[in-house]
Amino acid sequence: MSLFEQSSEWQPSVKIHLIVNLRSGRIGRNARLLPRLRAAIAAQGLDAEVSVTEGPGHGTELGRRAVAGGAARVVAVGGDGTMNEVAQALVGGTVPLALIPCGSGNGLARNLGIPLCPLRALALAADPSAPVRSMDTATANGKPFFNAMGLGFDAAVSHRFGAGTQRGLAAYAAAVLREFSGRRVERCAVSCGGTRTGMDILLIAVANSDQYGNGAVIAPGARVDDGSLDLVAVAPVGVCGALGLAARMFVGGFDRSPSVTRLRGPLFVIERPAPGLIHADGECRTEAAVISVAVVPSNLRVVAPALRA
Repeated sequence: MSLFEQSSEWQPSVKIHLIVNLRSGRIGRNARLLPRLRAAIAAQGLDAEVSVTEGPGHGTELGRRAVAGGAARVVAVGGDGTMNEVAQALVGGTVPLALIPCGSGNGLARNLGIPLCPLRALALAADPSAPVRSMDTATANGKPFFNAMGLGFDAAVSHRFGAGTQRGLAAYAAAVLREFSGRRVERCAVSCGGTRTGMDILLIAVANSDQYGNGAVIAPGARVDDGSLDLVAVAPVGVCGALGLAARMFVGGFDRSPSVTRLRGPLFVIERPAPGLIHADGECRTEAAVISVAVVPSNLRVVAPALRA
């Protein structure tokens, strides 16, 4: 299916505000997409405004302006990082988030069943009859994320991928291979429900949805509306073990590997030897040695055809 396939799903529209990140996804793709979106808006007579982000954090500012300007829905056009910025302007409010997934992985959009064709996603975002649902969000040391966060190897790969000039699954796989050769083992402790467990880890991920993106499922069955988060810890593995885990992400059963520990709960406290990198929805930052990760139930409204069972 072409990314620019025409949609047959146009309906009378509500007032929407699109916030576009031209740097998301494959280089240049969103720059080519923008005039297509503008043309569709004009052709269908949609009540829509379009803004383009200019740098980190700008998506949140634009989201707040969109709400203040009377938008009925605010539409993030980009990947999980763009979604994160725009959603921060909407948490706890009544204006729903809609997504036009144009990033490298689009993990949350895939979990929510958002069409990957941008024009179909635009039609859904503008459709007044489209379902609007409440989903959980999460925080890591008080800062919000919506799909997944991680540390260790997980964060190192995100950092390398984000610093590169290429996007897409192939570029992400290349970042994985480069980081794996220099992988480090960390001794961590995870507290959940009154139990504290020490473990040697290659990575820890805490997921709100079921996947990173591109169909790489790390927490099978995880839901964004169950009031819980899923922590997945991967023990140190060699090349063969890593290949097996990578395959399980795409064919199923990742959490059934003996190298994987999975915990579910509303709050996790992760202790590691020193401050270091984490990623939140693929965006990296340095955090303290102790990271408190908590769910915030039902505080973001999203336009989504179905929350995954």
